[in-house]
Amino acid sequence: MKLDGKTAIVTGSTSGIGLGIATGFAKAGANVVINGFGDPVEIDAIVKDLQGHGGSVVYNGADMSKPDQISVMMNDMEGEFGAIDILVNNAGIQLVEPVENFPPERWDSIIAINMNSSFHTVRAAVPGMKKRGWGRIINIASAHGLIASPYKSAYVTAKHGVVGLTKTVALEVAQDGITCNAICPGYVLTPLVEKQIPDTAKARGITEEEVKRDVMLASQWTKKFVTVEQLAGVALFLCSDAAENITGIALPVDGGWTAS
Repeated sequence: MKLDGKTAIVTGSTSGIGLGIATGFAKAGANVVINGFGDPVEIDAIVKDLQGHGGSVVYNGADMSKPDQISVMMNDMEGEFGAIDILVNNAGIQLVEPVENFPPERWDSIIAINMNSSFHTVRAAVPGMKKRGWGRIINIASAHGLIASPYKSAYVTAKHGVVGLTKTVALEVAQDGITCNAICPGYVLTPLVEKQIPDTAKARGITEEEVKRDVMLASQWTKKFVTVEQLAGVALFLCSDAAENITGIALPVDGGWTAS
């Protein structure tokens, strides 16, 4: 599909799932705003690579744990492009730790970035989408937004919250030409997931290979990691005319995990 003339903001898009989705949008002709942390040289290379697909691409380094920075980013990007047509909330961090050992400050940061940031971006994007009569909001939740796993109390709580936010916003904007959906991936072998492997191995007292085989892919019946390209394809579909009446869903892309 083509997204020529549309502008998309993808939070947490300097690597992993977010970068995969941003790439998919750029290839479809959209203007893309990428966001996240990383080496400035690497981020500059990402911007130049995405610009090669024809649309405008800019980087905004707003910290997704800071509501004031989120507000500035949303206002500045709408001013620069004239619209925010597509919003993808993907920014996320993780910590694997038993609840009794979970540092309160890490709980607060995970809730702020993984859940609260979606509220702040949606709140800023909806008025313009309503005015133009078109918008697509896609929240990257997780299979952990539908079911739980041990040692991930903050992450599971945040992702369940994102699913609830998705449903509520979908109902509020249903007659304004705006859809709001959540994508719930299973395990994707991104840098975030790779960082979980040694922590999970330590918490469970098993090897890192056993974490992949017996924990991460144990419930993914395909026994395959989800790819960022697959998630980009799902996001593009949710922006298409065919998905006009798909709103308020939490769509698993999890190799059958939540079906069992």
